Amino acid sequence: MATPSTPAASEPRPGPGSQPRPQPETRPAPAPGPGSESRPAPDAQPGPEPGGPPPPGARCLVTGAGGYIGGRLVPELLDHGFRVRCLARTPSHLRDFPWAARTEIVRGDVTDAESLRAALRDVDVAYYLVHSMTSTADFETTDRRAARTFAAEARAAGVRRIVYLGGLTPRGVPDDRLSPHLRSRTEVGRILLASGVPTTVLRAAVVIGSGSASFEMLRYLTERLPVMVTPSWVGTRVQPIAVRDVLRVLVGSARMPADVSRAFDIGGPDILTYREMMQRYAAVAGLPRRLILPVPVLTPRLSSLWIGLVTPVPAALARPLAESLRHEVVRADHDIERYVPDPPGGPVRFDDALALALKRVQEADVTTRWSSAAHPGAPSDPLPTDPDWAGGSLYTDERERAVHADPADLWRVVEGIGGEHGWYSFPLAWAVRGRLDRLSGGVGLRRGRRDAHRLRIGDALDFWRVEEVEPGRLLRLRAEMRLPGLAWLELRVTPAPGGRARYRQRALFHPHGLAGHLYWRAISPFHTVVFGTMADNIARAAESAAEHPAGRPEESARTTAR
Repeated sequence: MATPSTPAASEPRPGPGSQPRPQPETRPAPAPGPGSESRPAPDAQPGPEPGGPPPPGARCLVTGAGGYIGGRLVPELLDHGFRVRCLARTPSHLRDFPWAARTEIVRGDVTDAESLRAALRDVDVAYYLVHSMTSTADFETTDRRAARTFAAEARAAGVRRIVYLGGLTPRGVPDDRLSPHLRSRTEVGRILLASGVPTTVLRAAVVIGSGSASFEMLRYLTERLPVMVTPSWVGTRVQPIAVRDVLRVLVGSARMPADVSRAFDIGGPDILTYREMMQRYAAVAGLPRRLILPVPVLTPRLSSLWIGLVTPVPAALARPLAESLRHEVVRADHDIERYVPDPPGGPVRFDDALALALKRVQEADVTTRWSSAAHPGAPSDPLPTDPDWAGGSLYTDERERAVHADPADLWRVVEGIGGEHGWYSFPLAWAVRGRLDRLSGGVGLRRGRRDAHRLRIGDALDFWRVEEVEPGRLLRLRAEMRLPGLAWLELRVTPAPGGRARYRQRALFHPHGLAGHLYWRAISPFHTVVFGTMADNIARAAESAAEHPAGRPEESARTTAR
């Protein structure tokens, strides 16, 4: 079973007043997809002969650095003495990562040969951690083109090694019986192995770590359903692996000898059915044993809808996971140990991986999540600086409140918005909008937050994405719900005379076609209830926090929002 990956951002949609730009179609993966043995890559170009293992202090290029795995790999490489260059379509999205100042961040995309050529210059080890997560008919073509471009440019640049994190494919199952996403990752692995650059393809099944899609799915299914009717794939055997072991092997792969170019299966010490994984989670979390009733009628599509209903993982992301669960995925060997030795005591056991992940969640210390990357199909354009949108329509709803509180108190409320803290307005309206979004294939309102109190650029925030944060001053959110247009929500804090603050709130909507105009007019009557109440309650929460400084601002938020 391959753990689904999520994109760092969706295909860009040029907005009015913005300049055309390339249409990148691949994205960072928070968790793995498959790789496999070698076959010719017709687009690979001859180049300098790659040398031996990288020298001390070698430079690594990490693609997908904003994703679940990439965001955790970068600091590991730095701590092991590597220099790190990150490739990003929008470099500002990596600005707030704690490791950003220690790395070189360059603009580029794996489908753009010119940007890759510059990014791969003087690189010793290149990590390929991207793939498409759309369900469009041509996503396999996109993955193939990206892999061939990357392989050719890595060869031409004299890169010493490519490292690719793929997914564990079932033994004895032909490609035409694999799910489309699993089949595509298999092909990507083959293309990279045929590049002429020594390549390590790592094939993992379920990755267990705080914030991983597999862990979140397992956690919510088990916690919310003491009795569940499940798909037949709960009886499929899989070999999960702790995220810290994945990172250990990724880092260790950088130093493999030059004559090693092959795929390796990686996995933890436990082989379990998904049913057993749920029961083990219940035991580790201190929950009663679950009653699990598998039925054969739940297809991958129905399974993904069921997962989307119960867990924060949207159906569009759950489907590749459900499809890959049809086959048993157990590693065929443990050859990787010859080159990357197991740690003392061996790889992390499943129960220990669960306990570690739960501890991180409880301590609000989740560094990356599956939602670190954007939902497939979500808009990715930033708010244009041209307020007139080059003559296009732009609807706005603006609110302003004087707040009898220090600006710092108001900012704490603003930065703590969403997730468990709520949205400070009519809860039913937000809940209904979130449910409608899930039913239409969107992310819904249940993605929550990575951190309960702090936000950084690129964070998912329910059905929004953080587009800009200016601490103490501005929070701008870009909508990722399904809409007939593009939408943003800006929350601003400014000082006022007498040590007080002023709160400014602005909702913006750029309609697409007649449907967009009709949508805005249809919801306009509810703006006073939703946006007006939101502004009032944020101001009151800040004033309450100022009056009771020993109290917890988040508790005020919860009280006013629910």
